[in-house]
Amino acid sequence: MSLKEQITNDMKAAMRAKEAGKLATIRLILAEIKRKEVDEQIELNDDQTVAIVEKMIKQRKDSITQFEAGNRQDLADIEKAELEVLVAYMPAGLSDEEIAAEVAAAVSASGAAGPQDMGKVMAIVKPKLAGRADMTVVSTLVKKALTGA
Repeated sequence: MSLKEQITNDMKAAMRAKEAGKLATIRLILAEIKRKEVDEQIELNDDQTVAIVEKMIKQRKDSITQFEAGNRQDLADIEKAELEVLVAYMPAGLSDEEIAAEVAAAVSASGAAGPQDMGKVMAIVKPKLAGRADMTVVSTLVKKALTGA
């Protein structure tokens, strides 16, 4: 079963269980998937669907930070509830050691010599770790590996 089918089935289950918050979040995911498919006239695969969910997770995290900074805990709580639903659709995350190993392999494969080669390394690492690791953490590890820090 594809991720899109799983999300659709979860939407039906949320309707039956009358889980309004979960249902609203799932509908947001499906609307974004549909928008992307219509705009680009393609059928999304699981990797592209994960990328959409990952983008929505990043948006929610940013919103939570902003709402908490503005003393709007009520809105932050709504975003946190949506975040929990979104995270359920992400593939299992990698440990820090696994991420570091992938970064080291990419550095040696690209022949990167210093910080100026960060783009080369990220181009190798990003497709492998997309959806399975926070790319800001990956970027930090790549910088450390290339600067020798």
